[in-house]
This record gives sequence, C-alpha cells and structure tokens, in this order.
Amino acid sequence: MPDRTHMDREREKLDRDLLDMGTRVEEQIEKARRAMRELDAELAREVKEGDRAVDALQIALGDRVAVVIATQAPVAQDVRELIAALKMADNLERAGDHAVHLAKAVKKFAEEPPFRQVERLDRMAAAGSAMVRGAVDAYLARDPQAARRVAAMDDAIDGEHKALVEEVLTLMRERPEQAERAAKLLSTSGFLERLGDHVTNACEAVVFMVEGRHVDLNE
Repeated sequence: MPDRTHMDREREKLDRDLLDMGTRVEEQIEKARRAMRELDAELAREVKEGDRAVDALQIALGDRVAVVIATQAPVAQDVRELIAALKMADNLERAGDHAVHLAKAVKKFAEEPPFRQVERLDRMAAAGSAMVRGAVDAYLARDPQAARRVAAMDDAIDGEHKALVEEVLTLMRERPEQAERAAKLLSTSGFLERLGDHVTNACEAVVFMVEGRHVDLNE
C-alpha cells in the first residue's frame, strides 16, 4: 500500500503547480489581449518570452508525476488524479501557446488601422482567459459539474470564430488588397478557437478524475 501521507503531500504539490501554471497562462492571455488593444509590441514580446516559464512548469510537473508513479504504487483514484494532472498541464501549456500566437499577431495588426474584427478576437481571448481560470478552479475543487459549466463557455468562442470567418471572407472579396491582413485575422481566430478546445479538454480531465469515465465536452 502507498504511504497516504506522502501521496497527499504529492497531490498538494501538484495542485500548487497547476494553480501556478493556470495563473501564468491566464496572465499571458490577458497580457496578449492588452498588447493587441494597445498595439504594444514590447508587451507582445513579453508574452513570447513568458511562454518559457509555462513550458518549464509543464516539464517539471510531468517529471513529478513520473516519480510518484514509479515510487508510490498509486491506487486507482491516485492514478486518475495523476493522469488528470498530466492532461491539465498539457492543455494549459497549449493554451499558453495560443496566447503567444495572439501576441505575434500584434505586429501585423499595428501596420494599419485595425479591422473591427479585432474586437471579436478580444472577446474570444477574454472568454478563453475566463475558461482557464474556471478549469483550474474546477480541478482544485474536484468539481465535475463546474468543469462542465466551464466547457460550455467554449460555445461563445466558437460563435465568435464562426462570425469572424464569415465577415473576413466577405471582406476579402470586397477588398482583395487586404487579403494578407485578413488571412492573419483568420489564423489568429483559429488559434483562439483551439485555445477554447484545449481548455475544454482540461475540463474533460476533471470529469475523468472524479467520475472515472471519459466524456466528450466538445459536443
């Protein structure tokens, strides 16, 4: 039998690591939003540099889980929590990558007066930021119903993405000289749409951890 005291300590450490990681990713998204609103290239650069810390946290958490599995003979509930922690970290790291993609778009959008569709990108990023916070809170509370509510927020991101695509395709037909910038809008919107998908995947990990079953919250 594993040492429950030690396992409990390891779980607490994982919780702290995931809280730290989620907080950093949320901060990254918010900083990228501000960089876009203010067309601040220096702030965008900070987002790109800050991604290294998120990546390092993911690697460290994975190493910690590997050591626990190898040394503590975890029981079924422990294994689910360890797997969920890995899935949470993986999807948070990918959400952080999409904050970087948003920051990288700032230079392109700063070259000329922004399209109104940039406001849609900001709303998508705001929803993604709230989802990250909610998913981590659901994980820490071991609350699968909260995770489901967070996953449902992805519908708003999907709706904004669909509307933006339709608007931008119309724009490209009417103003073909803006095709390059319009394409950047589409790609950036696609990244933010995937950000929501990754947080939804993190919510699925919470449900698996608590209920012991796989669910598809992307439906």
